[in-house]
Amino acid sequence: MELIYSISDSVNSFVWGVPTLVLLIGTGIFITIRLDFLQFTRFGHIMKNTLGKLFEKRSSQSGTLTPIQALTTALAGTVGTGNIAGVAGAISLGGPGAIFWMWIAALFGMCTKYAEIILAVHYREINEKGDFVGGPMYYIQNGLGKKWKWLGMVFSCFGAIAALGTGNMTQINTIATSIGSVFSSFDPNISGSDMQRIYMVIGIVGALLTILVLFGGMQRIGNVTEKLVPIMACVYIITSIIVVVTHIGSLGSVFSQIFKGAFSPASISGGLLGVSIQQAAKAGFGRGIFSNEAGLGTAPIAHAAADVDHPVHQAMYGVFEVFMDTIVICTLTAVAVLISGCAEGFYGQSAGTDLTIMAFGTTFGGRIASIIIASCITLFAFSTLLSWSLYGARCMEFIFGTKAIVVYQAIYVMFVVVGATVQLSLVWQIADTTNALMAVPNLIAVLILSPKVVELTKEYFAKN
Repeated sequence: MELIYSISDSVNSFVWGVPTLVLLIGTGIFITIRLDFLQFTRFGHIMKNTLGKLFEKRSSQSGTLTPIQALTTALAGTVGTGNIAGVAGAISLGGPGAIFWMWIAALFGMCTKYAEIILAVHYREINEKGDFVGGPMYYIQNGLGKKWKWLGMVFSCFGAIAALGTGNMTQINTIATSIGSVFSSFDPNISGSDMQRIYMVIGIVGALLTILVLFGGMQRIGNVTEKLVPIMACVYIITSIIVVVTHIGSLGSVFSQIFKGAFSPASISGGLLGVSIQQAAKAGFGRGIFSNEAGLGTAPIAHAAADVDHPVHQAMYGVFEVFMDTIVICTLTAVAVLISGCAEGFYGQSAGTDLTIMAFGTTFGGRIASIIIASCITLFAFSTLLSWSLYGARCMEFIFGTKAIVVYQAIYVMFVVVGATVQLSLVWQIADTTNALMAVPNLIAVLILSPKVVELTKEYFAKN
């Protein structure tokens, strides 16, 4: 088993190495330049047509989602444990400066996701059930040509596997362990066997809830995420702001640490003496991309189902999605962790939810903090679980046809129960690896098809 872990760790380190991060960030920079820095120059227009329309009531045709439902389905998959545990991990491994590089990744990632969604909507198809289907596999096949279908199959294969790991087992396991931490806070002497029974119950309940939503089809997923995502985002944003406000006197120092730490990590704390600028950047880029998923190719699968009359209408939600995920929610987590002073004891270590709970505990107390974080993670992770079920099913459908959807969904539900009760360190590594392997064919297609992105963007803004 140690050999398997060692091999998996080596493969994961390679695929998430500097070349992959350069490809991800480089694609964002390239698309940004080609679109004349659209995420900055058109920011007001984008916010007006996304944030400004969040509360508009709108219906959609059969087989489609409203633009808001497509957004919330994608946000459900994007806003997850990475916003809570991932940000804390970036700070512990790369210091406060990692947050600066996370912002850089997000600013350019906005254009990457914008381009992905334009292509997903433009090259989508209608399947046998009458649903709009799209995503990297379809814009690879329909945009690059039939001879490139094999690359779409590669993406779909890794996507279906990643959905079982990243989108399923790791999410339900995070829910189980977070709820378990609440039980432990009330009864520190709870036995391991009792905890396993709690995990099993959580897995069964999670599977039943997944069945209720999953087998209602794409539109039921959209209906659930449309209600769930705003609630979970508001709860977490409000509680994070409360933590920041209770330590408001240190806010200036926090931003000073972030900017100094980006270019001189060792100047922040003795605990960061071994951290280089490269390590800070890698931690920030890696965790930022893991959180907002710009470049991975997953969110466009949900956005492709949107009932819109021009691809740019939906693509603007991609910019808003990355902005909300990273610039707003991840930044609030980072500021809460840094302003609490708890991060200093974790520099150079591997930290996650435990560090965020400690930070919130300085305001709410340990027990209340664990309940808040467990509640938020439960909402975040369950919504992610639902969205990734759609991503995995669409990938399987591309490979085997519409009939494969039900089989995949049945397997997906079984993995919910399994994921709640097993140790997942190896699963996390495999999931991370398949995420990177998904990104490569997706980014190849985005770069080659970038002229179409530019053409559709100019066409839209010439009329608006």
